[in-house]
Amino acid sequence: MSGLVKDNIFGSSGVVLEAAGGLSWQSVVTASTVTVSAAKGYFINTTSNACTITLPSAAEAGDQIILVDYARTWGTNAITIDSNGLNFQGEDDSYTVDYDTAGQSLNLVYSDATTGWTPSSDIVNALEPVEPQTQKTIFGYGLAGANVSITNLVNSSGVVATDTTGVGTARQGIAAASYGGDKAIFGYGTTGSATNVSNLVNNSGVVASDVSGVGTSRFQLRAAGYGTDKVIFGYGTTGSVVSETNLVNNSGVVGADVSGVGTAREQLAGATYGGDKGIFGFGTTGSYTGITNLVNNVGVVASDTSAVGTARFGPGGTKYGTNTAIFCFGYNDSQLNTRNLVSSVGVVAADATGAGTGRNNGAAASYGGDKAIFGFGTSGDQSGATNLISNTGVVGSDVTAVGSVRTSLAAAGFSLSA
Repeated sequence: MSGLVKDNIFGSSGVVLEAAGGLSWQSVVTASTVTVSAAKGYFINTTSNACTITLPSAAEAGDQIILVDYARTWGTNAITIDSNGLNFQGEDDSYTVDYDTAGQSLNLVYSDATTGWTPSSDIVNALEPVEPQTQKTIFGYGLAGANVSITNLVNSSGVVATDTTGVGTARQGIAAASYGGDKAIFGYGTTGSATNVSNLVNNSGVVASDVSGVGTSRFQLRAAGYGTDKVIFGYGTTGSVVSETNLVNNSGVVGADVSGVGTAREQLAGATYGGDKGIFGFGTTGSYTGITNLVNNVGVVASDTSAVGTARFGPGGTKYGTNTAIFCFGYNDSQLNTRNLVSSVGVVAADATGAGTGRNNGAAASYGGDKAIFGFGTSGDQSGATNLISNTGVVGSDVTAVGSVRTSLAAAGFSLSA
């Protein structure tokens, strides 16, 4: 062991955490924020509040910082590491790094610009970095008396903007999801004939022109994110319902058909859950259904899971919170505003009382990092109303329509900047 015994966080007995020679221990930190320096150790007391710890903005190989859960309260009030422009375990500082286990001690050592700070010891358990979430949303395409290609951007506060002139082939029954971390893709749909073209959306919300189609042309399908930065399109109808899927890589390139798994159906919903997995749910086979299919983090679709909640078609699906998802609205002999929450392990909950006007064939997506929005659809007449969804999955009342009323559109999150 190098350094003085008094400089070791456990003194002369117990488990010895390596300490650099001359490491200087500081007074107990009780504040909600602290900026730390290399060659120092810090007792972080989160009894009364969580604490954000900002690392140095410059570092050299071998620089070391030790953080200790002074009162064994990180499990109640976690610490968050702000790497201050440097990488942390190879990820840039847009990623969230939390430590939330009681009794944890963390020994950080800086290596180089590529890897940045690395926990050489993180006694107990450490959480993996959490991928940053999209801040804005785009609604696009749909049926407004005729097929349209207009879009409406949603800012990081959930405010919907007026129509943006359409780009790409006007169509309805389309699907969309986020890819590449901060971009989006619209794909498939019908112009009167099924199509498989796609349109990429950059991280400023600008829609690109048509990309030549890949996979079976179809409509009334849905999409979900998986693997943190990729997309899967699934199910739909060609005139007959299908269950095949198409994977989209993190550059927005759509892959060829993958043989279908699960019950073929259309007018279903898709969402991301668990940080890196997806779920398809509900829809119609000619009869309403509530079955779901989980998608793992490499894009493999699982067989049917027995239905939970009211069987229906045309609901919206999206992630909300950190690792959870929601299915909401839909149609079963009448328009519904029912919702079903999905846990971080893909378990669908029973029906919860809805809010807002019941309708179907709208679209939903996440915004603001941990919230979501459902919008448009039909309640007998086409609608442009939206409903905000909180980070606990509570659906808000109707917000007055902005933009062209329409149905059978799609939505996806984009942009990591608020």
